[in-house]
Order: sequence, then structure tokens, then C-alpha cells
Amino acid sequence: MVDSLGWRMKFGVIAPSTNTSVQPEFDSMRPHGVTNHFARIHIPDNPVKSDADFNRLMDDIRAELMVAVDRVMTCSPDYLVMGMSAETFWDGLEGSIELERKVEARAGVKVAMGSDACRAALGRYGSIKRIGVITPYMPVGDANVRKFFTDCGFEVVHLKGLKCPSPMLISHVSEKELRDAINEVNDPSVEAIVQVGTNLAMARVAGVAEFWLDKPVIAINTATYWWALRQNGIMDKVYGYGSLLIDH
Repeated sequence: MVDSLGWRMKFGVIAPSTNTSVQPEFDSMRPHGVTNHFARIHIPDNPVKSDADFNRLMDDIRAELMVAVDRVMTCSPDYLVMGMSAETFWDGLEGSIELERKVEARAGVKVAMGSDACRAALGRYGSIKRIGVITPYMPVGDANVRKFFTDCGFEVVHLKGLKCPSPMLISHVSEKELRDAINEVNDPSVEAIVQVGTNLAMARVAGVAEFWLDKPVIAINTATYWWALRQNGIMDKVYGYGSLLIDH
């Protein structure tokens, strides 16, 4: 007997307690018969004004990550989705592989992570090599994102770190600011644009920008949810968030 509402797939989702964007964006992409069940990584909404503050934020996340994994696994999800991204890029490709191993060993199910999802999404568009990147992070976070994409064979032509002043305030970045950031990291040599940081509500903006720029614009929440669906054989088209969930 399967879950009455999640009869196709029951996702357990891990997100920071300060994050107010990933849950509504994931839920808006949810096909019929798929359900999302969130566990929160408890972190304080401390100011982030420097690399040192950002490193403390990462320590707060690491201290509570596996507790959240244990919590969500009590509802017996079929698959785990990481609704947080900075840690998935930390220490580049090698760090991402090690995090995936640890989380899957703890949960006992497979996991979709933002780093893997962005890499896979870019791969769906052919031989893309030159990318622009948008983050909400301080420079130390940006450096780890750059390292991941470089390790995966991409050239980060432009990177815009928004230096958001607290983890909760990431969600206050407006669509206009996101539009301006897209324009800042774009030029004719850039083959695709990638946004990381799951509390930046960019899924809708990315879909609109992709239409006008005529190149892939990949929001991490879109990529991560797409990857979770496709890894589980769910091929539904979801409209309103760009070509990834429609054509791939």
C-alpha cells in the first residue's frame, strides 16, 4: 500500500529554517501524485557581513544537517532532496561527492543535490563550457561555487555574489535585482547562466530571462527539483520555469 497522496513519489526535503523560497518553489513544480515533506535545519538568522560570518553560518548548517535528515526520514520518503545549496558546492567536485556519500549513508535513500543538478542540467544543453553565475554569498562561498564548476570543466566567465546580509534576507532579493544580476553576468561569450542559493526566489525570473536571452538560465531550485523528478523516472512537463522542465 502506497501513500494516498504521494502515490508516485514521496520526497523528503532538507532546507534551512531561515529559507522561505525553496518550499513554495518546489511545491509549485510538483506533479500530481508527488509530495514534498520538509525538515528544517535549525540555524539562527545571524548577520552575515564577512567571510568569517559566512563560515560560521556554514558551521551552523553542518551541525544540524544530519539531525534534519534523521527527522525527515521518519516519514519514510522514497528519495531525499537537498533544498539548500552552499554545502553541496563546498570543496568543489570532491566535496560534493563526499557530501552525497555521507547523506545517502545516513538516510538510506538516494539524494538530489543542487551541485549535481546544475551540472546535469547544463549537460542537457550540449557542449556548454562558458557560464555566468549568480549567488547570494560572500566571497568565500563564491570561491567554492567557482571551484565546483571549474572542477566540472566549466569556465566561470562572470560571477555576481550578492552578499546578502543574513540567511533569511536572501529571500528579500527582488525580481528586479535578480534581473539586473542576470544582465551583469551575461555577455555574448556566456553560453548559459546559473543561479545558486535556494533562498533566492529566481525560478520564475529565470524562465522569463531564458526566453528573452535565448540561452539557458538555470535557477537552482528548478534544476534540483527537475533532477529529483527525472532521477525517479517522472518525466512530466512543468510549465512556467523555463525549458529544463519542459524539454528535458
